[in-house]
Amino acid sequence: MEASKKTSTEEYLRGIVSNLPETPGIYQYLNTEGTIIYVGKAKNLKRRVASYFNKEHQPGKTRVLVSKIADIRYVIVSTEEDALLLENNLIKKYKPRYNVLLKDDKTYPSICVQNEYFPRVFKTRKIIRNGSSYYGPYSHAPSMNALLDLIRHLYPLRSCNLNLSPENIKAGKFNVCLEYHIKNCAGPCIGLQSSDEYAKNILQVKEILKGNTQEVSRLLLQQMNTLAKEMRFEEAQKVKEKYTLIESYRAKSEVVSSILHNIDVFSIEEDENAAFINYLHITNGAINQAFTFEYKKRLNETKEELLSLGIIEMRERYKSLSREIIVPFEMDVELNNVVFTVPQRGDKKKLLDLSQLNVKQYKADRMKQAEKLNPEQRSIRLMKEIQQELHLEKLPMQIECFDNSNIQGADAVAACVVFKKAKPSKKDYRKYNIKTVEGADDYASMREVVKRRYKRALEEESPLPDLIITDGGKGQMGAVKQALNEIGVNIPIAGLAKDRKHRTSELLYGFPPQIIGLKQGTPLFRLLEQIQDEVHRFAITFHRDKRSKRQVASALDEIKGIGEKSKTALLQEFKSVKRIKEATIEQLAGVIGFSKAQLIKEQLK
Repeated sequence: MEASKKTSTEEYLRGIVSNLPETPGIYQYLNTEGTIIYVGKAKNLKRRVASYFNKEHQPGKTRVLVSKIADIRYVIVSTEEDALLLENNLIKKYKPRYNVLLKDDKTYPSICVQNEYFPRVFKTRKIIRNGSSYYGPYSHAPSMNALLDLIRHLYPLRSCNLNLSPENIKAGKFNVCLEYHIKNCAGPCIGLQSSDEYAKNILQVKEILKGNTQEVSRLLLQQMNTLAKEMRFEEAQKVKEKYTLIESYRAKSEVVSSILHNIDVFSIEEDENAAFINYLHITNGAINQAFTFEYKKRLNETKEELLSLGIIEMRERYKSLSREIIVPFEMDVELNNVVFTVPQRGDKKKLLDLSQLNVKQYKADRMKQAEKLNPEQRSIRLMKEIQQELHLEKLPMQIECFDNSNIQGADAVAACVVFKKAKPSKKDYRKYNIKTVEGADDYASMREVVKRRYKRALEEESPLPDLIITDGGKGQMGAVKQALNEIGVNIPIAGLAKDRKHRTSELLYGFPPQIIGLKQGTPLFRLLEQIQDEVHRFAITFHRDKRSKRQVASALDEIKGIGEKSKTALLQEFKSVKRIKEATIEQLAGVIGFSKAQLIKEQLK
């Protein structure tokens, strides 16, 4: 029983991993109680998570962790930096058991703004309660170093350990060092920079460390414009360089705008049986909660009704008191002290887009998992898509596709392939020799074959297809329609056209035919491409076989004294006229006798 349960869990996890997107994001591992036991970040979610399950780990933390995993959740983000910041927020919030180093924040460095006359800014692992300010801790050293590097480029702060008291500076106890000469320090040690000017820089440093980079950026822009108006262009250029630096940092490091605080974001996707809702909660400019869940539909609930249920559920579950909720459409819902926003542009629209990206991915994953458990479900979905795109009265359970093949009218043939429930039914494929058409007339050939096929189907009372597809454009569709009209049959007709590179390019439907927009790479497009490729292959193969047989027959038929029995024996032995030509008299004589072999060698020369 225990082994069976373990196998079931492994299959469930393998299904999740196989459907993970290859995008940046964070992943969460949960145990059987539903507790988050590990949070990680990834540049490529699928590759990173799969690495936990596709190899045997050495005894230790990783092996124990993998043995405890009962479920996997994930959140996709736009960039690797976003994944890093989101990972930090979630680890600090949930303190997962297997993120061992984060159990004690002291194991990670923080940034200290020292409490002194000219404060220093540096990284430290020691927290000393002496009035200094500490920011962090930072679980990812490169992000902390990038922040310190930004501060050094923006502000000329001292890095020495000197006791820069007013008395010591006034007494002239110090000399400037190399940092002053390379313009990394403004020389407060010898009175070249006042404490007030230095303090202004420190105030902005603290704002940056709090994450309020937008305010600092705004002040720099304002300062730059003021200097430019006063025609102090060199100073304005220096401020511009700082402004560019901080804007570059903001673009790389923030998941969302730092001015957005205490906001809920919801988005919804649905299919016939279920609705999928994504929830994000924003605090201090960062995502600190993310969850996607599914509602099974009971009645014909509207999107608004389903989203309303989701909003109440999530706000109750996460005890959210947000006064603003971002949603994808107008909501006729009233909550105390809450404003609903449908953003059209800007930072809030980016948040909504991120939520929609997550809910669409979740929906796609669920569909893939369901289709693996029930392969027929995929076929039904594809047939429903065709029905919706072409506005068919019923599901196209049987689709038949025709194609012609000839070389300048010679050896003209046609082929019909049959797809039942979106899968090829090869036992129902049919080949046709063109009987009534002279020369290369594809339209007339199509009319003959379609008329022959469905006239016979009516006589034998065989089931007619729900959709006919021609391998060609408007002309072929017209030929099929004319043939059906002549025998009094009404079947929907579509056409598949190819581009100059002979690739499936568009689907045509209706009279006059209209182009049906299909996105390349989708399952529906691939199905139509498969149908077109299959009928083309089947027709070409039939034509090639017919041409080959005719050529072989004509070469041997011209030799007097060689009958049907001898020809059959030679072809069975040597397979082609070319090999018969290449054979020695002795080899030929072994099949049909010496005299006939000599005759064939002379004639085939």
